[in-house]
Amino acid sequence: MAATNGHSRVLKPGVWAPMPTFFDEDENLDLDTYRKHVVKLAKVGMQPVVCGSMGEAFHLTDDERFTLFKETRKALDEAGLHDTVIIAGTGGNSTRQTIRLSKLAAEAGADVVIVIPPGYYAGALQKPALKQFFMDVQAASPIPVMIYNFPGAAGGIDMDSDLINSIALEGSNICGVKLTCGAVGKLTRITGKTAVSSFSKHPRKSSVAPEFLTLGGFADFMAPAVLGGKGHGAIMGLGNIYPRSLVRLFELCWKVSTDENPSKSDIQKAIDLQDLVSEADASFTRGGIAGTKYFLEKNSGHPGRRMRRPILDYTDEQGSSLEKEDGVTGLLAFEKSLEKGQ
Repeated sequence: MAATNGHSRVLKPGVWAPMPTFFDEDENLDLDTYRKHVVKLAKVGMQPVVCGSMGEAFHLTDDERFTLFKETRKALDEAGLHDTVIIAGTGGNSTRQTIRLSKLAAEAGADVVIVIPPGYYAGALQKPALKQFFMDVQAASPIPVMIYNFPGAAGGIDMDSDLINSIALEGSNICGVKLTCGAVGKLTRITGKTAVSSFSKHPRKSSVAPEFLTLGGFADFMAPAVLGGKGHGAIMGLGNIYPRSLVRLFELCWKVSTDENPSKSDIQKAIDLQDLVSEADASFTRGGIAGTKYFLEKNSGHPGRRMRRPILDYTDEQGSSLEKEDGVTGLLAFEKSLEKGQ
């Protein structure tokens, strides 16, 4: 079990935000802004994913990823957030690189790694190769491995539920899956095999991850996934913008899904908040990483919005349009009401 100064960390159902990687005007890491952002979110219950897609991971060197892994743990510990779980993105374009990055993540104090299939040679990676990739990585990784299914960032590779379940059942160091394919049906098929008592009989390599978590990759289907599909939460870019709102949505959904007699009031609150979240998620999905960085610069005091080329920075015109969208303003009002209520 991961521990720091007597504190233990365990992967449990919840919500995570994939951290943007902040750069100065020369595209060097802006660690001060990064550390402040990580701590700000973690203090309200939004846990960090480091070097995921939102973090422009494939534009970073291995050394830069290692630096971000270390700085995340250091910032959290210095803030007294010793129990906050860190998920580190270690996907690479080869099994060898992915294993090396996973070992670096463990050395830096991460608790779990999240791994996307290598998409450059997507045409050559059929089910046997994909399964072997994950089995090799999980066997060599010092910390638990989460599968990351995101066809849009993996050359179109879309792992089906049969393949994911097979890896989960056979890999003792596989701890969960993030579904950025947005397939609720796939989620329910996976939880049908893993969120059951019979799955607990399969040996787990690490006590850091005592159960297999099935997480969504967008905020717009958290309620359907948790309430109807036995999902365990989500990793979503929107968590960088509206952390309190998404923590509240998860708490409502989890309460309803685990209560034998949930109140109609709680169910309605979850549905109403999900409606707000879904509209905002649509806006920021269109805005992408650049739109998220723009919004953080304008509304959270971050010093810049710089992307690492070839991705272009968001323009003032684009940002002004984003800020006016109904979904953005509607959830922002709710977020501010939660902030005032603390």
